[in-house]
Amino acid sequence: QVQLVESGGGSVQVGGSLRLSCVVSGYIASAGCMAWFRQAPGKAREEVATIDIYGRTTYVDSGRFTISRDKAKNTLYLQMNSLKPEDTATYYCAARKVDYNEDSGDYYCKEYYAWGQGTQVTVSS
Repeated sequence: QVQLVESGGGSVQVGGSLRLSCVVSGYIASAGCMAWFRQAPGKAREEVATIDIYGRTTYVDSGRFTISRDKAKNTLYLQMNSLKPEDTATYYCAARKVDYNEDSGDYYCKEYYAWGQGTQVTVSS
């Protein structure tokens, strides 16, 4: 059973930084596909950053956010810099299933199937 436990949220002022952590069990973060999402009150859940099995990343804002993982600690991170009030939300980490394409010889990411409980980030001016 996959368990994801986020931490590192808090209250910061505009322009500040936070590093979120997601401790993973039951899943190998460094060999999988993972992501950070966020959801603000009254808004839809938004994909913030993703990382695939090959280490390729995508971002909603690549200039301020960096997703990374520590193989030894089996932990996913999200470094957030130059925070803005609109970054205020609950942040969640998520894991995706991984499958193998025999034709291409590549692994690929499938649907999300495990979520953490979230950590609150509040940015005030």
